[in-house]
Amino acid sequence: MSINLEIKLKRADKVYHENENVSGIIVISSNNDFKHEGITLTMEGSVNLQISSKNVGIIEAFYNSVKPIQVLGVTCEVSGPGKLPSGITRIPFEIPLKPKPNRVLYETYHGVYINIGYGLRCDIKRSFLSKDLQKFQQFLVQYNPGYNPSPQVPRKIIPPASLSSGGAGAPDFLLKGQLNSVCCNISKPFKGELTLVRCVAPVRSIELQLVRIETCGCAEGYAREATEIQNIQIGDGDVPQNIPIPIYMIFPRLFTCPTLITTNFKIEFEVNIVVVFQDDHLITNNFR
Repeated sequence: MSINLEIKLKRADKVYHENENVSGIIVISSNNDFKHEGITLTMEGSVNLQISSKNVGIIEAFYNSVKPIQVLGVTCEVSGPGKLPSGITRIPFEIPLKPKPNRVLYETYHGVYINIGYGLRCDIKRSFLSKDLQKFQQFLVQYNPGYNPSPQVPRKIIPPASLSSGGAGAPDFLLKGQLNSVCCNISKPFKGELTLVRCVAPVRSIELQLVRIETCGCAEGYAREATEIQNIQIGDGDVPQNIPIPIYMIFPRLFTCPTLITTNFKIEFEVNIVVVFQDDHLITNNFR
């Protein structure tokens, strides 16, 4: 006997905001009638933390002290024990998206050492002679426009800054420019401009690097790791001098989120301006 179980959400993009209703249909198809011991639907969300293997010796107690942080957990009984007919059975559902008491719904985020995920799990219990059925469907949580779970960071405009070098083996050059803001709306582009004022050696590339800084830990200690999210080339080859180069970067939504600073973890972001010369010499300037 073949039984298929699906969870279909009404929203094609699967994006929901706090206090909205997550709705959809549970679809069960079978070529024969079958009995079950109950059908349940669980909405769950958690923050999963881990550390790099190079830090295990430093924080050996980490694995025992920091467990997944459950921020959402609701279980609904869809049906009591009974029998489903052959063919297709559709069961609609609607569950309000609300966090557990004293918890916060963070935005969905897929990192290297921190992952924040949400989903629906449908379980069909069957007799001990038959295998239980289970299906999981992920959905995404985003903040409402204008919502900020952390204290507001003042908007800061970077004045025209310069990056220059004439020593340590680097060729003599001067790079000037500005970023429109270091307090960014994640749903809008990251903008600015750069100008290569002078350079005595040919440039091979000018790049914009987006980096995440993930910090997770407990009372025994903390582990901080920086990893690259994306690298965009904004200048290719020997860039002409005294011509403004626009900076325009879209934040990848699943791999970025609003900056988070909590008791057990932090998610922060940095931008690096990287100048690569023809001889592979590399100069980097960091913005937080």
